[in-house]
Amino acid sequence: MAWLCRALNVSRASFYRWRNPAGPSPRAVRHEELVTAVTELYTKESGRAGRDQLTLLLNASGVRVSAPTVGAIMREHGLRAIRTQAWKKTTLQDPQAKTAHIENHMLDPEGKRDFNSTVPGTRLVGDITYLRTGEGWLYLATVIDLFSGMVIGWSMAEHMRASLCTAALRMARNHGHLAGHSVIFHSDRGTQYTSEEFQKWCGTNAVTQSMGKVGVCWDNAVAENFFSHLKTEFYHHNRFGSRLAARTAVMDYIEGWYNRRRPNRRAGGVPPATAHAAHHTSAQESLAA
Repeated sequence: MAWLCRALNVSRASFYRWRNPAGPSPRAVRHEELVTAVTELYTKESGRAGRDQLTLLLNASGVRVSAPTVGAIMREHGLRAIRTQAWKKTTLQDPQAKTAHIENHMLDPEGKRDFNSTVPGTRLVGDITYLRTGEGWLYLATVIDLFSGMVIGWSMAEHMRASLCTAALRMARNHGHLAGHSVIFHSDRGTQYTSEEFQKWCGTNAVTQSMGKVGVCWDNAVAENFFSHLKTEFYHHNRFGSRLAARTAVMDYIEGWYNRRRPNRRAGGVPPATAHAAHHTSAQESLAA
C-alpha cells in the first residue's frame, strides 16, 4: 500500500481518509445538537424567549451553551424574540387626595432608590394598565414581589376604580404571599392608590403604603417593566374579540410563562416561582434543623 501512495504522491493518512471517509466532526455534531435545542425551545415558547432567556432555560435543562452561541444560532436561522414597542399609560392623580402621611419606603439610607428584597412578601410594587379588546378596554392591576419579580396578585375588570387594585392585593393575601405585619406596597400616585377605599384596605390588612414623588417615572419603573414585557412579548401580537378571551390569555401569560417559565434576573436567573419554592424549602429546612 505504501508503494501505491508514493506512486500517487499522496500521504497514507490521506489515502485512509479517502478509503474510510469519516462522519461529521464532533464540533459539527455538537453544533447541530445545539441548533435543534435552540430552535425547538424557541418554538415551544412561542417566540417569546430571547437570546438570554433561551440561554438560561437551556442551561437549566442541562444543555450547556453560552449566550453568544445561542445568539449566533438565532441569527443563522432567522429567529428573533417577538417584540414591539409598548404603549405606556398616563397616571391620573387626585389633587384632593390625602397622602401627606405616605412616605417613600423604597429608599436606602443614602436616599437612593432601592427596589430589592431578600424575603418574599415583604416589599411589593403595583400598577394599572389598559388592554384593548373588541369589546372595549380591559384594565389590569398587578402586585409584584420584589424578591423575585413574581406577579403574586392581579385583577382585571371593565373599570379602573380602587376596587380593581384592592382585588389584586386581596389575591396576593389570600394565596399566602403577604409576609404578616411587615409588608410594604409601593405604587404611583394614581387616584386608585390614593383613594380612601384603598388606604383603608391597606390599613386593615397591615400593609404600609409607599409612594414616590409626583412626576418621577422611575419611582415605579419596576411595576411598569412587567407591563412592557406583557405587551411586547405577547399582547400586541394578538387580537382579542372579547374581554373574556383577553382575560384568559393574560392569565395564561402570567402563570404559564412569566411566573413559572420565564427566567428573571431578579430571581437569580430562574423563574420567579422557582425562586419562591427554593426560599420556602430553605426556610423549612432551617426550622427543622
